[in-house]
Amino acid sequence: MKFTSIIRKKIFLRTSFTLFLLTMISSCQLMVTPIAGNFSGKPDELEATLEDEDKKNIEDAFKGLNNKCAVDFHVHAVGVGAGGTGLWVNPNMSKPTNFKEYIKYNVYMNASGIEDIDKADQQYMTRLASMVNSEKRLGKQVLLAFDYAYKEDGTVDKDYSTFYVPNEYTFKMAKKYPDIFIPAISIHPYRKDAIEKLHYWGKRGAKYIKWLPNSQHIDPALPRLIPYYKTMAKYGMALVTHTGHEKAVEGEEYQELANPLRLRLALKHGAKVLMSHVASLGECSDFDNGNKQVFCFDLFWRMVETGKYKGRLYGEISATTLHTRLGTPILKILENPKYHSYLVNGSDYPLPAINLLYRTSQLQDQGYISKSQERTLNKVYKYNPLLFNFLTKRMLQHPKTGAKLSDKIFTGSDLFSCHSKM
Repeated sequence: MKFTSIIRKKIFLRTSFTLFLLTMISSCQLMVTPIAGNFSGKPDELEATLEDEDKKNIEDAFKGLNNKCAVDFHVHAVGVGAGGTGLWVNPNMSKPTNFKEYIKYNVYMNASGIEDIDKADQQYMTRLASMVNSEKRLGKQVLLAFDYAYKEDGTVDKDYSTFYVPNEYTFKMAKKYPDIFIPAISIHPYRKDAIEKLHYWGKRGAKYIKWLPNSQHIDPALPRLIPYYKTMAKYGMALVTHTGHEKAVEGEEYQELANPLRLRLALKHGAKVLMSHVASLGECSDFDNGNKQVFCFDLFWRMVETGKYKGRLYGEISATTLHTRLGTPILKILENPKYHSYLVNGSDYPLPAINLLYRTSQLQDQGYISKSQERTLNKVYKYNPLLFNFLTKRMLQHPKTGAKLSDKIFTGSDLFSCHSKM
């Protein structure tokens, strides 16, 4: 009798959990929409909603820019392989039983404007292109490929890979939208054919390589990577690599892989390095001072201040206006215009389409933007989050001095020639 009672309890608990899970899944869209993708209309419908005050704020934000040279160095390609694109997402991301990852997956799908999973890849690119086409002054977008994670023995590790975007895909999209996209490749340096792949894509004109060390499990400081860096330098390639902590990664040993100091080896051997997010999140080991833990951004800034890497070291400012990161990094940048030649713009799209991450009220309350600018940004966001991200950084000013981000940050410095063609 006692055994039967236990069995009944187990059945009840399993049934209850299943019903709970089904309820949560059925309400997933209701949960996700306020967090991401809560838009009012298409990008080309924005203009009709703007008042004179909004138009002036937007025009002021574009003043001083050579818009033909504007460039966003951090735009993700997103898709699931629909239509034979070759893109891939780890199946664990879309399993309802893996609830945390399932919610995250749906947040990104919603933010990306994807309504039909069977047409996901096409819908994402169509929406992304429409945001730029509706405001040509946004300029070119560096579209990022993304390689699988690899083991140290050079074999692919799909179990620990989050997603995959083939190099062929970004080149194909750049050919389809030549006025919008610049293709970036992604070649994991542990691959047995890594150098061969670098030569192949270098000869095809690739100038940017995407890494996310925390997620792809890459240690940039390994001496075995020196031939990789030298090959990059031969073709004038720039490494667009995540620095600082990454929220999608579990385990501090992987977070340390994105320590800015680990990239000194690449710089030493002639490679250009673009440090995404200027390492604006988390603590990293300070190798020069007994491995004590310090703000990762401070290590990036120290490398800038030395002047040793000028012309090779760059910081990309995406995520610095997130409500969780606002403060020291962007203030330090605004206070030091002499170092703006080290900085470039990036959006990390589709991140700007996740409503939860941005708070214009915080920017206004802390004196970074005016009340009028806050109203304009809120209108823009509902139709074009890519434009919202760009305008936020153009409107941004130091709360005390009024200092702004230099125009050169938004036109690519010497990492990008607006007169060259792929």
